Amino acid sequence: MYAITIPEPGGPEALVWDEVPDPVPGEGEVLVEVVAGAVNRADVLQRQGYYDPPPGASAYPGLECSGRITALGPGVAGWSVGDEVCALLAGGGYAEKVVVPAGQLLPVPEGVGLKQAAALPEVACTVWSNVFMVAHLRPDETLLVHGGSSGIGTMAIQLAKAAGAKVAVTAGTKEKLDFCAGLGADILINYREQDFVAEVKEATGGAGADVILDNMGAKYLDRNIKALAVNGRLAVIGLQGGAKAELNLGVLLAKRAAISATSLRARPLGEKAAIVAAVREHVWPLLADGHVRPVIDRELPMPEAAEAHRVMEASGHIGKVLLVVPERS
Repeated sequence: MYAITIPEPGGPEALVWDEVPDPVPGEGEVLVEVVAGAVNRADVLQRQGYYDPPPGASAYPGLECSGRITALGPGVAGWSVGDEVCALLAGGGYAEKVVVPAGQLLPVPEGVGLKQAAALPEVACTVWSNVFMVAHLRPDETLLVHGGSSGIGTMAIQLAKAAGAKVAVTAGTKEKLDFCAGLGADILINYREQDFVAEVKEATGGAGADVILDNMGAKYLDRNIKALAVNGRLAVIGLQGGAKAELNLGVLLAKRAAISATSLRARPLGEKAAIVAAVREHVWPLLADGHVRPVIDRELPMPEAAEAHRVMEASGHIGKVLLVVPERS
């Protein structure tokens, strides 16, 4: 098969479409013929040499894909060869074929195309696990989403609105904020021109956000805590603004607030399977009835992964960037 390899860490040009050995499914795994994969910030970090795959995972980048099952490993039940699926991966999505633990498979939702389904697993699992399973967002509460126009952000807006919450978002352009409004966001904050703490406080009558989904880490830590409501919950899912910052525990205590920090990639298989099962139960019906949809900025041929990474790093996109496997001639 062909896959995107990274012979040496570096810029986008480090991504090489090359012939590699076919993977073989083991116990409890299936082989998926990939139709499309999606690009995530973690892929960029891996390409740069800062985020190695966990032990036992594929060396190729790619944390989600869609395609068709072509083989079942021993002990797999509930799936058949030919099933159209999408999958949460620890790696290997930038390839023509990938091995997937059966617990990380999802059927392609009704009303979503097979290619487009590649945009769903990572964002749906990240948002559901953090906003709902960990932070327990409830109806009538306020969720603040940083990077509202990202793949994660666009999914968080839709799921929070479906749950009856109020949604505040930050983004860096009017175009991105307008798009977020179209998805249902109630409070629109241009982080280049406005102070999100002041804006959230004003929009909530001084209360603050009940839940904050944060991809920035250290850079926003102090302001995020100031923006939290009493009994608020801060869910940190990224470190784009650094990993180390001072924390005023007094403010946290006064608000009886909580901070969680999670990642998906290195979690044990059982934990991932539980998250995937919850997403199938709670999110997939919302996709089927049209309340939630994947947001896709563009599709590129998988051999052009370098261009996809340039798009990701330029941060001008809205939603997900897909990599489509070319048909063999």
